[in-house]
Amino acid sequence: MSRYTNRKIVLNQRPQGEIRDGDLLLKEEPVRELRDDEVLIQTLWLSLDPYMRPRMNDSKGYMDPIEIGAPIVGESVGRVVESNSANYQAGDLVTVYSGWQEYCIIPGDAPMVYKIKDQGAPLQTYLGVAGMPGRTGYCGLMYVGKPKAGETVVVSAASGPVGTVVGQTAKQLGCRVVGVAGGPEKCRYVVEELGFDACVDYKAGNLEADMAAACPQGIDVYFENVGGEVTRAVAKLLNPGARVPICGYVSAYNAEDASKVETPFHVFGALDPKPEHRFFLVTEWQDQHQEITALLAGQVASGQLKYSETVAEGLENAVEAFKGMLKGKNFGKQLVHIAD
Repeated sequence: MSRYTNRKIVLNQRPQGEIRDGDLLLKEEPVRELRDDEVLIQTLWLSLDPYMRPRMNDSKGYMDPIEIGAPIVGESVGRVVESNSANYQAGDLVTVYSGWQEYCIIPGDAPMVYKIKDQGAPLQTYLGVAGMPGRTGYCGLMYVGKPKAGETVVVSAASGPVGTVVGQTAKQLGCRVVGVAGGPEKCRYVVEELGFDACVDYKAGNLEADMAAACPQGIDVYFENVGGEVTRAVAKLLNPGARVPICGYVSAYNAEDASKVETPFHVFGALDPKPEHRFFLVTEWQDQHQEITALLAGQVASGQLKYSETVAEGLENAVEAFKGMLKGKNFGKQLVHIAD
């Protein structure tokens, strides 16, 4: 009999619009014994990210939907507690797509599992600004946005981990950087702590006028995270030759009928001339995973890359934290602390 008990949050039924009671369930089961060339990992930190919500729907997107009864997908930082593989030993710290559970078993040669090299950055940042969101921001900006010194770069969800990296990286390149965030506290943080040139509060009721005032020379790069009214306001200010990396559009993720949502592709595709715009996935640059992680972790450790985070304690609080994140209630990266 295993000495470990696993708690996991599974998809019980597909949400219709916002997540409601009964959609996700917390279950408990013993961890089975390891087989040859398998590794048991204990989750320490769990990442909550907007992309998880569309995967709860029964529709084919850029990733397969979560199956009913399966754990909710998600990346975590974990510690190897048992290993029957020559590739890992007890005590190794890794990032792994464990899903929302306290333990996971992986093959010793499982892909997308990376050992964490200690560079002095806090462990949880390997799920935020030094992890998948940070690499997403960095790669989308650098390889799709292609900013040049002196250009105006706008990023929505500016106080989150993706926007945080986009804005600070663009500032390092000599760009004028304008963020979009919800509420005066987030906007103040983006300007005063992260060093953006301006930040527009989309909740203030003057979005188009405020955006125009913050971007007197128009917009050369818009890093898309939210969609909706922000996208429509930005579209009017795009300069000829503008580039739009589309990371996501979280404002539509709780829509009951995704087919009726006006997406950024509708908005930008209707412009004449059309800006260069495309959806991207960070896995397009998977071969640079370790290199970019090391770059970002080094900046975190040195204090060059600033960030904020919101932490929920315990797996049992993951669902409420996730629901709040989709409504912008978190400040910075949303994490769940599972174990030390």
